[in-house]
Amino acid sequence: MKATTFYEKFNKLPDNLKAEAINYLEYLEHKAQKNSTQGKEAIPGLAKGMIKMRDDFDEPLDDFKEYM
Repeated sequence: MKATTFYEKFNKLPDNLKAEAINYLEYLEHKAQKNSTQGKEAIPGLAKGMIKMRDDFDEPLDDFKEYM
């Protein structure tokens, strides 16, 4: 479809449908961007040092004492 044909059809729509069409175009744009980023290789060690585990991580929580 030519861009001029698209604009002509778009301009004939009432305002509420124009807003819906814009929302759909934004969805398609997001979908295209998501597809273009898929398949990229992960880089090992990229998040190294960003997550820290507390020493008491495996200890029971005080909130659950009555259930234990």
